[in-house]
Amino acid sequence: MTEFGFTLLGNDGAARIGRLATAHGEIETPVFMPVGTAATVKAVTPEEVAASGAQIVLANTYHLMLRPGAERIARLGGLHRFMNWPRPILTDSGGYQVMSLASLRRLDENGVTFQSHIDGSRHELTPERSIEIQGLLGSTIAMVFDECTSWPVSEGDAETSMLLSMRWAERSKAAFVPNPGYGLFGIVQGSVFPTLRERSARRLAEIGFDGYAIGGLAVGEGMDAMLDTVGFTAPLLPANKPRYLMGVGKPADLVAAVQRGIDMFDCVLPTRSGRTGQAFTRRGTVNVRNARHADDPRPLDEQCVCPACRSYSRAYLHHLTKSSEILGAILLTRHNLQRFQDLMVGLRAAISGRRLAAFAAAFAEDEAKGDIAPM
Repeated sequence: MTEFGFTLLGNDGAARIGRLATAHGEIETPVFMPVGTAATVKAVTPEEVAASGAQIVLANTYHLMLRPGAERIARLGGLHRFMNWPRPILTDSGGYQVMSLASLRRLDENGVTFQSHIDGSRHELTPERSIEIQGLLGSTIAMVFDECTSWPVSEGDAETSMLLSMRWAERSKAAFVPNPGYGLFGIVQGSVFPTLRERSARRLAEIGFDGYAIGGLAVGEGMDAMLDTVGFTAPLLPANKPRYLMGVGKPADLVAAVQRGIDMFDCVLPTRSGRTGQAFTRRGTVNVRNARHADDPRPLDEQCVCPACRSYSRAYLHHLTKSSEILGAILLTRHNLQRFQDLMVGLRAAISGRRLAAFAAAFAEDEAKGDIAPM
């Protein structure tokens, strides 16, 4: 039986490469997790997600508890079988979605009661219930139930929120049933305030988790504040456990966060952008809907091996998106997933070769050239 565990394989400055062993396979880090909120990565099949190089996907407790229901998924053999993804799955605890999507919510020490954004039905989500749902789903990596601090926020309100999240983290740990190959991550809160982040990180380390996430960022504080917060928070986390930055981000954000010691990422950006006509390339972001692509026979990215770049022109992708054809969303999503996974491969190789600074400089130079420059 595989034990859940993280092995640090090397570093280049603060950046790290590692290997995370789980019940559903190993994960090479740094790693980007495509978001499969409702047990699907939108617009692509699980086979296509795997073909892009993805090692792990994220699904969401809040959405799956409401539809189709955690107990139903458990009766059908668990989330891995349900969505035909045999590799690792990390599940968000649902705390962020309760705050952002639910209506008529009431928060107290015990948890949150709320009305579903789908049908108005009433539900209660507590640390114990969140962990129970994630267990029913069969999550490879479960997350503690927390309150995502709003933005903007005063230091006093951020402290109150952080302390509540720490009490909920302790209850989440108590509710979690250990199982070989499965892990539970704590979530550091405290907004952009270093003292609060330090207190949160220390408390989580005292409780003891299999990994540690930095939450409450990418909520409007801006890139500089986010990276500053990551920079002073990451070194506070146990070096022998994976570090996960939640909800981030653009390719430039990923490179900068890896340089600051982050191992794991998730974000809806590559899939959501694919559905709105945006493609991420080595020359920055391309808006395929722009008229200048209508007669362009080139691929999106001549170095990319995805189906969109191998077989289709920018002109055709422009036509698909302007015509609102489903194939456009499929191909652009598949491309964006490939771009993010290729970036992770490049980052892992650069750290291994201790040439991350050169890699990051070349990355920034390519992005600055823009899409109009010849490839």
